[in-house]
Amino acid sequence: MSDATDEGIVETVEGTRGGAYVEDRRNKLSGSLLVAAITSVCSSGFLLFGYDQGVMSGIVISRYWLAQMGHPSTIMVSTITALYDVGAVFGAIGAAVVGDRLGRKRTLMLGCAVLIIGTILMATCFERVQMMFGRILTGLGIGFITSVTPVYQSEISPAAQRGWQVCCQLSTMLFGLMLAYWINYGFFYQQNSVQWRFPLAFQAVFAIYCITVTVFLPDTPRWLLRYSASPEKGTAVLARLRGKHINDLQVQQEKKEILDAIEIENREEGTWLDLFRGAGISANKRFYLALGIQFMQQMSGINIVTYYAPTLFQTSLGMSQHLALLLGALLQVWYLGASFVTWYTIDRIGRRKLFISMAVGMCAVLVAEAICVSISNTQAAIAAVVFVFAFEACFTWGWMATVWCYPPEILPLKIRAKGAALATAADFLGNFIVVEITPPALQNIGYKTYIIFAVLNIVNAIIVWAFYPETAGSTLESIDFLFTNTDELETKRPFYHQLQWSVVYQAEEVKQRLSIKQDIMNGDRLA
Repeated sequence: MSDATDEGIVETVEGTRGGAYVEDRRNKLSGSLLVAAITSVCSSGFLLFGYDQGVMSGIVISRYWLAQMGHPSTIMVSTITALYDVGAVFGAIGAAVVGDRLGRKRTLMLGCAVLIIGTILMATCFERVQMMFGRILTGLGIGFITSVTPVYQSEISPAAQRGWQVCCQLSTMLFGLMLAYWINYGFFYQQNSVQWRFPLAFQAVFAIYCITVTVFLPDTPRWLLRYSASPEKGTAVLARLRGKHINDLQVQQEKKEILDAIEIENREEGTWLDLFRGAGISANKRFYLALGIQFMQQMSGINIVTYYAPTLFQTSLGMSQHLALLLGALLQVWYLGASFVTWYTIDRIGRRKLFISMAVGMCAVLVAEAICVSISNTQAAIAAVVFVFAFEACFTWGWMATVWCYPPEILPLKIRAKGAALATAADFLGNFIVVEITPPALQNIGYKTYIIFAVLNIVNAIIVWAFYPETAGSTLESIDFLFTNTDELETKRPFYHQLQWSVVYQAEEVKQRLSIKQDIMNGDRLA
């Protein structure tokens, strides 16, 4: 029996075990090619995120844009810029409301459509009110996109590749950031309003790509198994993603793990109140962890650099507009290059160690930056530029991909879409605070701005050490079981581990046991 669905032309076929499964006859992508296709649209979604963060760095110092906006004050410039984050907060909340109903792919397409409308408003504006509405709509679209793409990616990826593939998304985001800086630099020589209109309009190209490709892609097996009217589609998509027959033991085992996790989470009907209930799997505490890690990302101070690098170079170091734009563009090339290190480290070193070590590193760099800016001579200015480069490296190694991996990993399936979306809203709320206060802070308290964020980075490191369990290498379902067996895993802990949440220590214990078991199994095979 054949029929047309949003997953393509499908045919119901009897499996060898007597069950039915759904086979896609139109879309031939499977295995690594299908994972790569989904990764490409998820990455393009983050490219849009990076591009729109970077594009305003050059726009806000363009004299043609400033004239078109009626020569706004420093506070008004920061407000126009930060309204993007206000829209993103509501977009993330909107994704939480409709994400489970629409599914991962349709939520992504909706976000891209809204972003295109916002882009058109910004690129065609002749006064600040239209610009402000365009910023809000663009942010609204980005809120949808950045809420759903980490969930989409994590739910189609094997556990061993999940961190690497999210790194791919985040490196693409940094490519978008770098591209925006270089386009701003290239159009610096265009002595009319095209100098700022074209950079704003160009991002629509990537949104159109996302919509066009996503139409032909499936939703995730986890979403289909839980919400689809024909759950067999979830099994069929899972088989396609793994490049195996639907009755392959690996496919059936992974399906069983997903269904077991769904069974645990379905003991209560999923509602917004489930975000604040334990439900036997510490769902509420895991939600607070997801909120916290994304808000803490912004408290690192990264958007002092990503939004305002040229402003920083002009205000703190006294550079010309041309040199500030060029140095900002070179900084983003370094940012992108440094991000590739995380492709290797994120799954090998793990989330916790990168969080803690790089938060300490950013603290040290920001203290050094503050000292150099306060000295204010040529040698100190050169050193300050070097420390900005070092800060971006520390951030991308420890607080870029790791942060976007963590909420979909730590959240249970029942609240994953809602929780990840609200965690993204927390990220944009922190982003709004930083973007709004940075220009007046740099203007009024100067180098002390960096000291504030240095202290916040140390606070971040302490919170992660105390409360955040490791998730690297664990299937999404096994993380559920970690939180359902806390009493069984309770052991006598060293004194310094007693200062931590018990699950942090238990996660380390479980990983050690699994590692020992794997070593024994490998030894048996060799024997």
